[in-house]
Amino acid sequence: MYKKKQYVFNDNKSVLVEIRQYTKSDFPALMAIQKESFPPPFPVELLWNSEQLTNHTELFPKGAICIEVEGEMAGSITTLLTDFDPEQPKHTWEDVTDNGYIRNHNPEGKTLYIVDICIRPKYRSLKLGQLLMQAMYERVVHDKLDRVLGGGRMPRFHEFSNRLTAEQYAEQVVKGEIKDPVISFLLRCGRTPVCVVENYLEDIESEGHALLMEWKNPFQNT
Repeated sequence: MYKKKQYVFNDNKSVLVEIRQYTKSDFPALMAIQKESFPPPFPVELLWNSEQLTNHTELFPKGAICIEVEGEMAGSITTLLTDFDPEQPKHTWEDVTDNGYIRNHNPEGKTLYIVDICIRPKYRSLKLGQLLMQAMYERVVHDKLDRVLGGGRMPRFHEFSNRLTAEQYAEQVVKGEIKDPVISFLLRCGRTPVCVVENYLEDIESEGHALLMEWKNPFQNT
């Protein structure tokens, strides 16, 4: 059972947070946070439902993690285990996550795949997303897995797509010439680019694109 407490700071005030595995009693709060975190035009059919959350807690409870701020649910991260071939990296979110139901979770897989991460908007200044990502890095190290992997939406790409390809946009975000709320966040978390994937997810803002990004286990990789 994964559980830890630590302090974060809101300006100069310390705030106690708890990171733990989520359970059935957390489902209503988690679904409410999804609605807050992914407003239209994000497709409502991609928001969690109770069947998906049940699968997360039953098929891979170690990969279903939430964070609370002084007792209030503030966000979550969900993962599954899969196999990954670096020679054939491209895939869709729907295929790799079983459309969020994770029935294709492979207990023997060596890649921890990020299905979803979201933080309640009012808590985003506390950098809780980085703590959730750190929890996944700790899982990878503890279980001697190869990597964390996931596709990052590129929500500002539609502002630049008339003059930049998705690859050019991603390159400029990595260089710091463009700030993207998702990709820039993942870079700050230590993730590194693998490749741009087309038709990864139904997402108007990203025009279907995502940047596949990984974090390699430094104890397993040379």
